[in-house]
Amino acid sequence: MSPTATRGAEVSAERRSSTMNTTVTVSGTVSGSASGPASGQATEADGQAEGERALRHVHRCVAELRRGAAALLLAEDGAWLVAAAELASPATLARLDALGAQAPLLLLAPARAAAVLQGPAPGGADVAAVAFRLPAGVTPSQLRALADPTAEQPTQRPDLAGPAPAQGAAAAIQLAKLARLLPAVVVAPVDTAGDAAGFARRQDLLSVPAAKVLGYPDMVAATLTRVAEASVPLEDSAATRIIAFRPADGGTEHLAIVVGDPWKAGEPPLVRLHSECFTGDLLGSLRCDCGPQLRGALKLMADEGAGVLLYLSQEGRGIGLVNKLRAYELQDGGADTHDANTRLGYGADERNFMIAASMLRDLGFDAARVLTNNPDKVAALEACGIAVANRVAHAFPPTQHNARYLQTKAERFGHLF
Repeated sequence: MSPTATRGAEVSAERRSSTMNTTVTVSGTVSGSASGPASGQATEADGQAEGERALRHVHRCVAELRRGAAALLLAEDGAWLVAAAELASPATLARLDALGAQAPLLLLAPARAAAVLQGPAPGGADVAAVAFRLPAGVTPSQLRALADPTAEQPTQRPDLAGPAPAQGAAAAIQLAKLARLLPAVVVAPVDTAGDAAGFARRQDLLSVPAAKVLGYPDMVAATLTRVAEASVPLEDSAATRIIAFRPADGGTEHLAIVVGDPWKAGEPPLVRLHSECFTGDLLGSLRCDCGPQLRGALKLMADEGAGVLLYLSQEGRGIGLVNKLRAYELQDGGADTHDANTRLGYGADERNFMIAASMLRDLGFDAARVLTNNPDKVAALEACGIAVANRVAHAFPPTQHNARYLQTKAERFGHLF
């Protein structure tokens, strides 16, 4: 380990020791515990073990949805079998029919539901999902068409069943989002006879509490740990180390690209939060400005002598590469970046910046000069306890290919150019 990395690790250890009684809530706020050192340490260890178990349960259920199978969701409003609409196999649909206490329902995010209804969705954007009754014998291809606005649309719409129960619907849609699938799920309420664990075991199902699914993004951020680091000289910055962080469930890694010695500077380091962009960063896509922003940030940090670029695995503002390509198809049909994401059923921006805050704290920083045009990044870091000394502008001239994209950033997302 280099001297600068060692210094950062020492600072990080000191910070962790001084904040070992800190609790992160689902809302993203930070609060201190009043327990004494002994009880605080025991509580933290117990809480960490419980959190890691919860992460694994969610991660496994996400994998079930990605392979076209169903998982058992335990919500305040009952137990539900849940399968992803775009991947549900005939066998999975038959299973939901056989085990469900009533016929399966299709849950769609409000924006997608409005498109299927060709009119306002009941409850508007305030509901987690809208429920539709599925016709008997519905096929996987019909489900995919209902879930995916880029697919050939069905000629017959399913019957509306109304807003879905709050917690169960929110968690079911969240499972699909965590799987980077379209936020459209087939659900069937089941009667577990008061023994959810026994029901899951007898039916060979993975199960997870809805509250753990909803709390997953924050739990992931709280369990990030360093797993590898090395010196990696870059074209724009020769004195660079890359540090990899992984959550406790073994999920997606995020990277800290550390330029120079940011611990030596007498002021908060220059920091950029950069969400991965396969098309822009790697392929040089002209549809966005991500590639120039990435390379420009590293060059600026090298010119200053130090900085930290957090490379976050949150492609397409958190919707994943496949869905980003779907969004591109919708943009080719006239939608802007904002509306393309929402037409897929996602929020306009699904990123979790608590991950960035956790990485900065682990590196030993609780303040930063943030290199961004996005005021939401500044607000998110501050909400997660990172003091933002100032915002440093990071804009590049538009081209004929990305001018509309940059205009949307300014007009719909509030970016400052």
